[in-house]
Amino acid sequence: MGLIHLIILAIVQGITEFLPISSSAHLILAPQVSGAADQGPLIDVMAHLGSLFAVLVYFRKDIMDIAGGKLALLQGRMTPGGRLALMVGLSTPPVLIFGAGLYMSGLVDAMRSPLVIAISTLVFAGPLWLADHFGKQTKTTETMTWWDAALLGLAQMFALIPGASRSGVTMTAGRALGLNRQEAARFSMLMAIPVIAAFGLLAFLELASGHAPGASLRDGLIVAVLSFVTALISIALLMRFVGKIGFLPFVAYRVILAILIFIFLI
Repeated sequence: MGLIHLIILAIVQGITEFLPISSSAHLILAPQVSGAADQGPLIDVMAHLGSLFAVLVYFRKDIMDIAGGKLALLQGRMTPGGRLALMVGLSTPPVLIFGAGLYMSGLVDAMRSPLVIAISTLVFAGPLWLADHFGKQTKTTETMTWWDAALLGLAQMFALIPGASRSGVTMTAGRALGLNRQEAARFSMLMAIPVIAAFGLLAFLELASGHAPGASLRDGLIVAVLSFVTALISIALLMRFVGKIGFLPFVAYRVILAILIFIFLI
């Protein structure tokens, strides 16, 4: 796999992963625009793995609080960090179970289609705008309920549809449940940690086995390292400006992108 193609994938992944516009969709579309061969879902997951390390760095205080909270839980004490750890844990199983089903059924490759991307990009744009426009901003990550975490976990299942956007569907659900924009984005990114880690480990092992057609562990590691840098910048910009600009610009982008894909297909 060419180095230029890997660099393009890393940049695309880093910029789009935490914006509500679907990094998976852009990773699938990138080779079709550039004329390169499809890199496949394993390289895509490795690109996501680089983004995961960006989350760990940017939210290092939350990560330390969660780690300390887990130790406190083992000692029978509930701390804010422990509660946050349980919230993230509660939101994780649905997407892992659904993702395992898609992987074993072979539907992961079947959904890598511009038509699927166009439809889901357009369909999920409306709820994002409605939730952001009409949703209250009364909750924070610390005040959200167990029921909120469970619903966010169910929403995260839609993230496996290219074009839906993991951050998009979880931020939509967060805003609908009353989280303010920054807190919806924050919890969305914290939710990503166990999910990307699980799928990333599987992709790493698959590439390391040497049985992945058209991709290598070297390719995956290059993409992961480069996407880490661009994702860190993307997170910082999103967290700084999302409270001011809201989600409307991303909704408009999704609609325009879907229209362009439909035109291309026609």
